[in-house]
Amino acid sequence: MLTTTLSFENMHKHGELMVNLLRARKQSFIIQNNWDLPEVAGMEYDQYDTPASSWIAVHEGERVLAGVRLTPTTARCGMYSYMIRDAQKGMLESIPTNLLYDEAPIDPYILDASRVFVARDVPAEERTEVQTQLMEKLIETAREMEAKQVLGLVPAIWPRWIRRLGLVAEPAGPVMLVDGAPVQVARMDLSHTHH
Repeated sequence: MLTTTLSFENMHKHGELMVNLLRARKQSFIIQNNWDLPEVAGMEYDQYDTPASSWIAVHEGERVLAGVRLTPTTARCGMYSYMIRDAQKGMLESIPTNLLYDEAPIDPYILDASRVFVARDVPAEERTEVQTQLMEKLIETAREMEAKQVLGLVPAIWPRWIRRLGLVAEPAGPVMLVDGAPVQVARMDLSHTHH
């Protein structure tokens, strides 16, 4: 099982992995969760999949088992910034504006994590390991980007995953139903995690 952090700068070195990640996202978000998201050529994407973002894939060969997208909270592209802030500003109709207790930050040391998934066909006995690999790579990548915090709109069970890994994540907003799934903004403080 491998973990790879993809960016526009390095994706050419990883063959089809970026394409396969977006295809796995389609499977997770469009087919299983039935979310109304853009897709093309079997890939799910949105306005935050830009050169400002990075993507983490947990994979076996070309098969993507899990993924997450990281976007700096300083990102701008046209009218959009990053998912949590744009939702708070009322720009994303599927996500409530009260998702965050405080004002969404614009801070070079804070990253936005979105589109977290573990593929449904990962067997139950492997899921914890896949989640662990994903989170460890997320933390390592965030640290390489000099981030101090990661803010993520994540499944509401996420703080439990995190605790199992010995990490600290606190709720940064209420548990909400988005497209029928309980989600919550969690804040992970990287200064409190062990190396």
